[in-house]
Amino acid sequence: MLRLNNLEVVYDRTILVLKGISLEVPEQRIVTLLGSNGAGKSTTLKAISGLLRPERGEIIMGSVELTGKRIDHHQPEDIVKLGIIQVMEGRRVFEDLTAEENLVAGAHTRRVSAREIRRETELVYEYFPRLAQRQGVKAGYLSGGEQQMLAIGRALMARPKVMLLDEPSLGLAPLLVEEIFEIIQRLNREEMLTVLLVEQNAAMALTIAEHGYVMENGRIVLDGAAASLRENADVKEFYLGLTEVGARKSYRDVKHYKRRKRWLS
Repeated sequence: MLRLNNLEVVYDRTILVLKGISLEVPEQRIVTLLGSNGAGKSTTLKAISGLLRPERGEIIMGSVELTGKRIDHHQPEDIVKLGIIQVMEGRRVFEDLTAEENLVAGAHTRRVSAREIRRETELVYEYFPRLAQRQGVKAGYLSGGEQQMLAIGRALMARPKVMLLDEPSLGLAPLLVEEIFEIIQRLNREEMLTVLLVEQNAAMALTIAEHGYVMENGRIVLDGAAASLRENADVKEFYLGLTEVGARKSYRDVKHYKRRKRWLS
């Protein structure tokens, strides 16, 4: 469904952020992209969705393909029409619009009737019952969890083939995180939605994903089935917070590890 081939991205024509990224997202699968802050995860999503230009970023090498066709030089609105939509980090909703008005805004790139929009709004409410209860409330007054649900629901109104999710768990309570990730799984299963998930909560991401990639300093340093990544010693230590029984690592040990880059060997 989605393929990145040897992608390089620079900002301000000088700062190289992505250094030859290649990855694949099969149709109707959930794939996760893991990595620490500054690894290049969000830049990868923006390179796919066409949102680099407003931040003075550009693709200088490689390609982005949707079902085998290049889209890396398309405008963001055209990429949405082709079926890719990004849910940005930070729950960026229209705060002065009601929850329902936010949902309707999500369908603005499509030529559909008011009846069709209403039907699809009701579908969003089926997945997010809290939004149905709060549909007349301005989005700025919703809780953080409700705003995240609204951001995903608004993206669904565009009827995407591929959804790019950037840190959907950020700042949310654990129970809300679990609820939202269960809904993502349902959307994947019931709506045949393909998902590329950027997430710092690696344990949760690897629970719902089928395949994962680990980024470090703008490069893919490890990838594999989610089950194998969960058992990888390095991933367990530095992304899942797990070490061997009785073993405790000091900050100096961690820094030494990062210099060694064991998974690059």
